[in-house]
Parts: sequence; structure tokens; C-alpha cells
Amino acid sequence: MRSQLPRRIPVSNSDPYELERLAEELEAREVSGKSSCSDGLELPVYVPLSHDNEYLSAETFNVEKFLLSRAYTSLPELRTELKDYLSSLKEELVRLINDDYEDFISLSTDLSGEKSRLERIKAPLSNLRQRVLIARESLQDIQDTVQVKLEARAKLRDEKVLLHLLLKISESLSRLESLLLLQSEDTSDHAEILTNHLAEAAGHGSTVKTQGSRGKHLSRVAMEYMQLLYHISKARSEKCAYVDAIQERVDRVRSTLTSDLDHLFSATLLSVTGTDNGKIQGIERSKAVSELTECLRVYDNLGLWRAAEEIIRRAVIQPFIRKTVFQDALAVPISPIVPRTPVPPTAHVPTSAHVPHTPFTPYTALLSMHNSSNGFPSAISFLDGYDDPLSKLYNQILRFIERDLSHIMEIAERLSSKVSTRSVESSGNELGDRSTDGFDLMANVIWPEFGLAIMNELGSVVFAAGKPDEFVRRHASTQAFIHALEFLAPSRQSVHAMRSHPVFVTFNRRWQLPVYFQLRWKEIIGGVEDSLNAAITQSESVTLEPGRPMFLTAQAEVVWASITSCWSPDIFIPDLAPRFWKLTLQLLSRYKTWLDASLPSTESSSKLPAADKNLVSLPQSRASTPQSVHEISSENSLTDDLHLKQFATILVDINAMNVQVLTLWRERISATLPEPMVKDMCVPPEEVLRQQLGWLGEVSSLLTNRVVVILSRRACDALLPVRSIPSQFRAMSSKRTPTEPSYFIMQVLRPVRAFFGIGTPNSAGERLREAFLDHVAKEVFDYVCQRYIQYLTAMRKTEESLRRLKKGKKTTFGIFQSSSSTKDEDRDEERIAAQMMLDVDALGQDAQALSRGLRGIESYVQLVQMVQTDFGDGKQRSAGKDKFDSYIHLRIVNGRS
Repeated sequence: MRSQLPRRIPVSNSDPYELERLAEELEAREVSGKSSCSDGLELPVYVPLSHDNEYLSAETFNVEKFLLSRAYTSLPELRTELKDYLSSLKEELVRLINDDYEDFISLSTDLSGEKSRLERIKAPLSNLRQRVLIARESLQDIQDTVQVKLEARAKLRDEKVLLHLLLKISESLSRLESLLLLQSEDTSDHAEILTNHLAEAAGHGSTVKTQGSRGKHLSRVAMEYMQLLYHISKARSEKCAYVDAIQERVDRVRSTLTSDLDHLFSATLLSVTGTDNGKIQGIERSKAVSELTECLRVYDNLGLWRAAEEIIRRAVIQPFIRKTVFQDALAVPISPIVPRTPVPPTAHVPTSAHVPHTPFTPYTALLSMHNSSNGFPSAISFLDGYDDPLSKLYNQILRFIERDLSHIMEIAERLSSKVSTRSVESSGNELGDRSTDGFDLMANVIWPEFGLAIMNELGSVVFAAGKPDEFVRRHASTQAFIHALEFLAPSRQSVHAMRSHPVFVTFNRRWQLPVYFQLRWKEIIGGVEDSLNAAITQSESVTLEPGRPMFLTAQAEVVWASITSCWSPDIFIPDLAPRFWKLTLQLLSRYKTWLDASLPSTESSSKLPAADKNLVSLPQSRASTPQSVHEISSENSLTDDLHLKQFATILVDINAMNVQVLTLWRERISATLPEPMVKDMCVPPEEVLRQQLGWLGEVSSLLTNRVVVILSRRACDALLPVRSIPSQFRAMSSKRTPTEPSYFIMQVLRPVRAFFGIGTPNSAGERLREAFLDHVAKEVFDYVCQRYIQYLTAMRKTEESLRRLKKGKKTTFGIFQSSSSTKDEDRDEERIAAQMMLDVDALGQDAQALSRGLRGIESYVQLVQMVQTDFGDGKQRSAGKDKFDSYIHLRIVNGRS
């Protein structure tokens, strides 16, 4: 069949492109495509062959792709189309040849005779080329000769400059040797020369008066030496052998300069600090200070900062430490520091006297301003603990630093803070360690020496945590001492360097803070647990007299005292702030747990009783004697009284705890918590504290609900006589209209007044008026109004039943019924309605006097409307009802306002 695939035709050599096979496949595809003509496919668009065809313009012609692209064309048609395209190509080629033929022919005619012309031009150009090459070679020879001479002259100039440099080095070295009184010739006994020079220098600088301008002289020598080092560094870069030859002389100058400088600085330092027998005064002291400044400037120029600090350490600080800080220093009397004669008329204040922020801010209370011994205001604060030997020792150290070292620190800081380019930096690091540039006496000398001395000599006493009270005093004194040292530091950079010093880190690690916290934890927790052993609040022990404390129970007082003790200066240490914060939250949680465990179980009265459905069907008592308000059993009454006292006491304590803890947070805790701790916490600490206090608020809400239940039950018990009002008025012989409310109305809200101490002084509820009176009074009054409505609904149904019964009797025995009995019944109803209106109004007035706005609650409005509707009908009472409506409306509006 034609729909079947054609059979495979073997490929022959005469049909290399398999055109026959492609023709059969195309025919089979056309046959099979006839059945799918109705598929909704678009018909192919005929595109004639052109130069834009991608298959014809490809570099390699692909027959299969081309045929597939023309699948909608049969082979005969394709053959015809290709022939047409071939003929169009030939025509286009012929047209192009015809268009360009004239230009091609004219090109050959235009070029005739050009060859001979080019040959004539070529002959003179070759001669010109030869002459140019000859001139170029001569100019190159001249250039090479000039370049050789310039290089020789530059070499001579460099050698001349180097020679001048070597001459400067020689002259500078000779000048230095002459200034330092050194022999220029070589000597075999160098040690002897140095000894003689030192002896001569000692003779020159034995006293300040003979020193004269010794400091300026050494400053000049130092500047000359700096120039020498600069010239030597330039000569060494040229690899001059002369530099190696004079290296021994340079070393001798260097050693002599440093030895002279060290000796002069040490002598001047001793004279300025007044620690030797040659103490000076007056003008001589000013000269000595000037010499000291020159020496420090020379050290700074030479980069010998650590050498100068070492001399200060060895000559001034270490002798003072040996005499002051030793093992028995706290047991022997401390000799006072001899004051220095005041030269300036004003106190010396550091240039950077701004107190840096330190982590020991809570201990600034231990610092106070005292007049210095010279009669002028001191620039620093000393410790107050004069009765404490450690504080006296710290005071002596501070006075020593302030008297002898503060001025030196200021001079050194002023010299180090100058922004200048140091030429010695290019000298190959020949003068000491330059890892840190500049002086830092506080961080490198003063604190390391005193810190190590305290740790080594007094560490067993200062860092011992066996006695917490003494430990916290020693810790506070030590931190105040460190704060005073930081105040004496000349700059903030010096304070930061001091805090990052290894001795400072080691010093802080020596404090046994975990041991101290454990001792305090046992002390605080032990007292709290001993107080919370009682499972039930002892309300009998509550003090209610005037001048009573803020807490009514001993347990709350102990918990509050424990919380405040955690943050008191006598116990709190800033490094333990996270632990004391955790302990504070634990104390609040423990107090809440104790409240949950010690609250009396009042499950039977924890909910208000549901509406009494049996009130409607209960028959009215016809007894003329009214029911008593105090018909509750004495046992339940005593239990409720005890519970109310306990609840009031606990509510007062919880309210006081909330207020006092938040006040403590604002005034103390928030300022003492470290900032890194606050930033690392996922929840802000204030939010955590309020959440903890919120758990106490849940206990307060529970207790408030229990108070409302008890007070509502008592108020409803006082409202029971309202059910006997109809029977009382029908049984009364006197038929006068009532003018006063019932006796029991004023007893309804009396339990609320008694709970909040209104009219009864020295009551625990007196403190709860501001926080709980409006809420409790509203809840109790709302429930009383609802119960009142229930009673009235029952009375109305009973009255309707009686009225239907009487109506039936009247119909049966109507001939025997008198008109007087009907009038008496109407008069009784009027009297009952009037009494109801008076009672409801009196109840609203009593509630309004207790708390403003109670007359506007929904239940009371419903009660008033019910009294007007159910007990205010009748033609005879229409005028009185209108007056009562306006009166009640006015009172309700006033109550809402």
C-alpha cells in the first residue's frame, strides 16, 4: 500500500546524494499528511530562492537540510525552481560584467608609460639615501663621544658628593668627639677613657648649680649625632668602606652620649623628685625642671624612650616601692609624704584632666576631694578609708605619684604628642626598641611596678576572699586606686595602654570573684529560705500602726532586702553584674513560688455563684420579721475574714514589690549593668524584669478575683431581706407611704468599705485604695445589681401569680367582694413600688460615694429601668413616676461624668 514506508533502495554510485530515497520519503510523508490536514495547522508559505537563503549562503552546502526546508515542494518543481534561480544568477553576472567592463579597459590604458617615469625617479633617490646614511653615522659618533664625557662628569660629580659626605661624616665625628671630650686617635684602653669621661662628667654635674647648660649641651650633641647617623646611612647605601672603618668611633660616641645622658637625667631626676640629700628649692628647682625637659627631649629625639623609662623606674619608683610596699606594710604605721614647697601659685592640673570612662564608676563614691598638704587644691581625689591600712597605703602611693611623677608624665606626654617626622627612623634602627614610639610612663613604668609589688608582696591579703565584707572593701579601695591612677594618666591612650598591659590583666585575674559570689549567694539565699519556710502568711504579725514599713510581711521584707543587697555598694562588684542580675531574677521567682504555695486554698469560693434559678419558684415568706444580714455561719465568716486579711496583706506586698523593684532598676541596676552584657542578651533586661514582675501580677489578679468573690457573696447576703419587702408591707397595719430606704441598703457595700479601710484606720486594705478600689467596687456592685435584678424578677413573678389567684377568686365570689379591699391592694402596691424606688436610688448613691462612675454601669441602669417598669405602673402613680424618672436620669448622667 502507498501508506506503508517505502522499501530501502540500495545506494548506487550514480546517485551519491540518494535523491531517489529522499523522493520516496517525501512522497510517503505527503501521503500520510493528507489525513492530518484538518488539525488546524497553518499552511506553509512559499518562499522563492534568493541570496538570503541560509542554506545557499552557508560555507558548506547541506543537501538534506536544504531539501527538508523545501519539503512542501515536489522534486520536479524544485528542479524547475533551481533552474530559474541559476538563470537569474547568470543574468546578474552578465550585467555586472557589462557595468564594470569599461572601467577595466580604461585602467590598462591609463597606466601606459608609468614604468619609464618610475625608473627616472629611482636613480637620484639611491644617491640621496647613501648621503643620509653617512650623515647619520657621523652624528651617532658625535653623540657617543658626548655621552661618554657626560657619564664621566656625572661619575666625578657623584664621587665629589660622596667625598663631601665623607668629609661631613669625618667633621661631624670629630666635632662629636670634641664635644664629648674624647680623643680622636685610637687608644688601646677604651674602658679607661670611658671611666675618665664619666668621672669628668660627674664633676661637671655634681650639683645643679654647676651643671649650667649641660642639658642644652647634650641636646646639641644629640642633634649632631642624628645628622651623623643620617650621613652614615647615605654613605652605607653607597657601600663605602670608610663607614666600616669609623664604626668603632661611632659606637664610642654613641656609648659616651647615652652614658652622659643617663647620668645627667638620673642626677636631675633625683634633684627634682627630692628623694636624695641634694634636694633643691626655688630657682634651682626651675632650672632642674628645665634640664629634665631637655633630657626627655633628647631621649625622644634619639628614640630611647624605654631607656628613659627604665631610669625612672630604677631611680625613683623602685626605691619608693622598697620602702613602702612590703609584706608587713599594712601592719606598720605609714609615714606621711613630705610635701614639696609650692612654686606655682596655682594647682597643677593635667592637660588631659578629663576623667576617662572606666568600668569602676560605681566606686567613685569612695573618692573625695581633699586639699593637698601644700595648702593648694589637689588635682586628684584620694580614698576616704583612712581607718583602712590598705586605703592609707594607696593614698600614700597616689600622693607620691602626684607629687613626684605627674609633672614628669606631663612633660613626656607633651613631647611624645608632637607630630614630627623623626629622622632617626631612617638610621637602620640603631637606637633601642622602636616597636612603640613615645613615652608612656603610666602604662610602662608606674602601673607595672606598683601592680607587681601589690601582687607579690600583698597578694595574700588583698585578694583573699575568705571574709566577704573585708574583701569587697579591699576590692572597692583597689578599684578606686586604679581609677585615681587613670585620672592621673596624661591621656586616654595611656589609660587604654594601661588596661591592655599584661600586668593589668593578671592583676584582675587574681581577684577570687567566683569564691566571693558563692559566699554572698549562700548568705543571701540562706536568709531568704529561712524566712520562706513558713507556708502560710501570718497575718497576725503584720504591723499596721503609723510609721509601718513598706512591706507588711516579713517574707516580702526579706526578699526585698536581699534584692537591694545584691546592688548595694557593700556587696555589689561590677565584674559580677551578670551573676547578681541572675540572682535578682531568681529571688523574684522564688517569692512568686512561695506565694503560690502559701496562698490559702479557696477553690470553693474562687468563682461567683451562678444565677439562682430557683428564686423564681420559691414561695415568698409571709413572716413579718425581716431576715438578719448576719445569718452566715460563724465558721465561714471567720474563714473569710482571715482570707481577706491575708489577701490584702499579699496584695500590698506585691504592689510594693513592683514599685520598689522598678524604682531600683531605674536608679541603680540599669546604670550598673555593663553595656556588652546588655548587647549580648537576646531580650532587653528591662523586658525580662517586667516579665518576671508580670508573673507576680498574675498572682495579684488571682487574689483580686478571690477578694471580689468573698466581698460579692457578703454583699449579696446583705441584700437577702429585699425578698421580704412585699410581705412586710402587706402585713403592716400602718398604710403610710415610705419616705426612707430600707435599713439593709446601707449594709450592702459595707464589706467593700471595711476591706479598703474606709472608716476603719490601720487596715491593710488602706494601701490598696488607689490601685484596686475602683476595680473591686465595680465588680462587686455589678454582681449586686445582677442579684438584685434576679430578686426583683422572682418577686414580680410571685406578685403576678398572686394577682391571677386573687383575680380568679374575685370572679367566683364577685358579689361578696368589697371595694375597700381592692383599694387596700392598690395602696400596698404603691407603697412597695415607692420603697423599691427609694432602695434602688439609695443603693446607687451609696455606690457613687464609694467610687465615681458606678451609677453608670449597665447592670445598674437595667435595675433602675426594671424598677420603673415593673413597680412604677398605675394611673395614680404616673406623676410620681415621671418625677422619679427625671431624677434617676439626672443622677445617672452625673454618675457617668
